[in-house]
Formats: sequence, C-alpha cells, structure tokens
Amino acid sequence: MLSSFTSQLKSEFKGYNKAKFTKDLMAGITVAAVALPLALAFGVSSGADAAAGLITAIIAGFVMSLLAGGYYQISGPTGAMAAILTSLVIKYGINGVFVATFLAGVLLFAAGVLHLGRLTSFIPAPVITGFTSGIAVIIALGQIDNFFGTVSEGASAVEKLGSYISLGFKPDFLSVGIGAFVVVFMLIFPKKLNAVIPASLLSIIITTAVCIFADLNIASVGTIPQTLLPENSLNLSVLTFSNISHLIMPAFSIAALGMIESLLCGASAGQMTGVRLDSNHELIAQGIGNMLLPFFGGIPATAAIARTSVAIRSGAQTRLTGIFHSVGLLVSMFALAPVMSKIPMAALAGVLIVTAWRMNDWKNIRYIFSHKFKGAIIEFIATMLATIIFDLTVAIALGVLIGLIFLVLRLSFIEINYEKVDTAKLDIKDAELIERYNNAIVAYITGPMIFANTQSIADIEAHIENADTLFLSMRGVSNIDISCAQTLRTLIESLRSRGIDVALCGLPAKAYEMMKRTDLDRFIGEENFYWSVASALITKRPLPDCRKRIA
Repeated sequence: MLSSFTSQLKSEFKGYNKAKFTKDLMAGITVAAVALPLALAFGVSSGADAAAGLITAIIAGFVMSLLAGGYYQISGPTGAMAAILTSLVIKYGINGVFVATFLAGVLLFAAGVLHLGRLTSFIPAPVITGFTSGIAVIIALGQIDNFFGTVSEGASAVEKLGSYISLGFKPDFLSVGIGAFVVVFMLIFPKKLNAVIPASLLSIIITTAVCIFADLNIASVGTIPQTLLPENSLNLSVLTFSNISHLIMPAFSIAALGMIESLLCGASAGQMTGVRLDSNHELIAQGIGNMLLPFFGGIPATAAIARTSVAIRSGAQTRLTGIFHSVGLLVSMFALAPVMSKIPMAALAGVLIVTAWRMNDWKNIRYIFSHKFKGAIIEFIATMLATIIFDLTVAIALGVLIGLIFLVLRLSFIEINYEKVDTAKLDIKDAELIERYNNAIVAYITGPMIFANTQSIADIEAHIENADTLFLSMRGVSNIDISCAQTLRTLIESLRSRGIDVALCGLPAKAYEMMKRTDLDRFIGEENFYWSVASALITKRPLPDCRKRIA
C-alpha cells in the first residue's frame, strides 16, 4: 500500500511547476472561503461548538488531504455527520464524542487495511438517496431553535419537536429576520458571483456586520479559542473498557457514515477529474484523521462533496489544495476569531437550512417518483424515515434489507412461454418427422429454477394438455436448485405416465451439472438432452416407452 501511495504521489507531482502551484494556492483559498461558514455551522449543529467545527476542518483538511486516496478529496465536518452527533452529545457528552470518533477512526483504518473499500457498492442507490434526505430533514429540524430563537429539549429531532408542546413556541422575530435574510440571500445569489465569493460567506459577513454596528441583542457563536490545543480534548485515560463498550455502536455509525460519504464523494470527484479514487487508501486516510481529531478537540470528519467539487472547479492540481485550504482556515482562526465570535446563530441556521435543502438528490428523487419505481420508492421512504426516527445504522440496515428482498424477488422471477411447433414452417422434408412433431409444444423457460418457482414448473403440465411431445427450451435457465430439480422430476414422471414425450434443450453447463448431481440426467436419459430445439426436431428419436404403452 505504501508503494502504491508513493507511485500515486510521483504521478501527481510529475512536472509540477509554478503555474500548478499558483492554481493549487488559489483553489485552496477558494475552498477555505466556502469551508469557513460551513465548519462553524456544522460545529454548532453537532452539539459541540463553532471552535470544534473550525478545528476539525483545519486538522482534517491537512491530514486527510495529505494522505488521501485522491488528490481532489477535501475533508472536514459535514452536515450528515453533525446530524448523528447531536443525540450522541446529549447522551454521552463531548467526551463521549471524542471516544466514539477515535474508535471510528480505528474502524476506518482497519477497513482500509482489510480492503473493504468496495462495501459501499452493495448499498442500493435509493437507500443512499433516502439516507441523505433523512439527514437533510434532521439538519433542518435541528436548526429550528437557532432560526426562531426558541428553546427545546430532547436528543432526536422528533423529541425536540414534541418538547414545544410543553415548553411553548415563542419565536424571536429578530432571529427569524436574520435567518430568513440568509436563506433568501443564498437562494437568489447569482451562480456566477458565487464562484467568486460564496453566498454563505457573504451573507454571514453582512449579518454579522449589521449585528455588530447596530449592537443587536441576539444569540451569537461565542468565544473561539485561538489555539489548536483547547482544554476540552480527548484524554487517553477515558479510553476505558466501560466507555469503549458503551460507545462502540455509535462508533460503528460514525465509521459507516464516514465510509459512505468519503467513498461516494471520491466516486463523484473521480468522474469529474478522470482520476480514480484509491478507496482503500482513502479509508486509511480517514481512519488516521479521525484518530487524531479528538486529541485536538475535533469532531468526526469525512470527505465533503461540496468542498471537493469547489476545489476541482477552482483548478486544483494536487493534494496541496487541501493543505492550503487548511492553512487558510488556520489563519482565519487567529486573525478573525474576535469577529467570528459575534456571528449570529440565526445566520448559521440559515446557512444550514439552505445546505440541507441542497443536500437532497432532487434529480434522482424526481426520477424515481416520476417513473413510479415502486421498489425504489419504498427503499427511499423507509430509509429516510428510519434515519429521522432511529439512526444511521438502523436506516442503512433497513434500506439494504428491503433492497435485498426486492433483489431476490427480481432475480427469482421466472418466465415460461409456450409455442406450438408448426411443422409447415419447418424445413423438414421427412414425413415421419412431420407426423411425429405435428402435436408438439415448446416451453421456453427464462430465469432461475429455484425454490420460489417450483409452482411455475409444476404448472407446465396444465399448459400442454393436448400435446404429445414437450420440448423444454432451457437456454435461459441460469440455475437449478434441489427443490426445482425434484419438481422437474415429478413433472416429467407425470407427463410420461400420460404418454407425453419430453426432451430438454439448450441446457447451460451449470444447470446440467445440477442434473448430474441429482441423478436427473439418468432418470431423463442422455438421449433426451439436445443442444437446441432445432437439433431435436431434425433428429429421428426413437419413440419412448411411454408413447409405446399409450399406443
């Protein structure tokens, strides 16, 4: 793996010059401008604080970019990760988040070493879309207090909404005004100008300036420490067996989300750049980064598609873009901390609400519903609701389970078409053959002959009541299991007792192997197996005993 990484670096920096350095630097500064408001917002929405979000963006941006499986990957705190951390902070406190983040880092590192990077390819697309939409709903609902200036209680979004019944809902119209301004501003801001200065950053600058100069009494971010080593960080003494056993499941959720987000981000970015992501190396980078973050007071981080796509569009050439983005955020922390501490919480809520809206994969959602793909719609809705009501682990497990059920149903579908042999259309001059097959039927079987389809095989007999010869065309049979093999034996036995001749045609090698294992080949007789129906029709097969007895 080390040699692969070294080879990747050599290829990446081959011919590196001043022009490429300038592009990396400018792209890094652009990404930092996009990442700054998001880092603060995600830090607050996670249940930690703005400083934790900023520190996470700085450390993750440096470490994970340096070790990434693709030069374009830009990592930091994300909305999806912040959404699952809220309940974790309430239940276990910030120290619990630090322990879970460290454990998640260990799991991600192990996944990379064990080459588990392909696991995400087994998650159906509607499940990922539903999960993303569920996270978007959680993020939006989680910002109600900051947007409206209200107070709620509870760990989950559902509990918070329910608490308004007992606590009351009294919005602060100053907060609503600032939040609404940010939402409208971001939605109407021209896309061309957004490439120059991000609407999220500009809206926060405007609202912060208004709050400072008008001396408005409104909830703000609060003190941002000008250090990467805050007092509140992971202490090795808390990594006890008791803490680990309690937090291992949340750690699995964080690791699963980190794997999904990072690898999907890499797949999307790989298509944009034409450079494929080394998924296993990316997991190792994510693992190392998340193991380090808690020691700096950071929260879990993953590769973020928003920042990564900005880096690519801004002309990123190498992984130095991510490092420059990290340095830019670090400079902002030391130079702008007093100003950032006065950012109104309602403004960050507005940024997150717009971000949540844009997180939804609207194109795929419209496609699924407009084309009425019932299975995909069920997977999408079930995963989204499970994400909102339960958590990531349950949502993904439920979505994958539903996907597997639909997959089994689709794969087990068998189609049997019947066609009477028309001897007049066949190029057969032999009168004996014409007479022999004048009352023959071909049953074309397509699909797996497995336990779910035994009834369909048994029903063949009812479709050929007036025939005296049956050709089973089985070229489309992908597999035969023991249940269908036994049903086929019973079918042939019953047909022969009625004097109906049976021949099997076009049997694939795998299906024929099952015939041998079940002794069906001997029961049917080797002389009754043909390469195709056409070859059977031109063969003067001896009249079988069953026909002789009937005659």
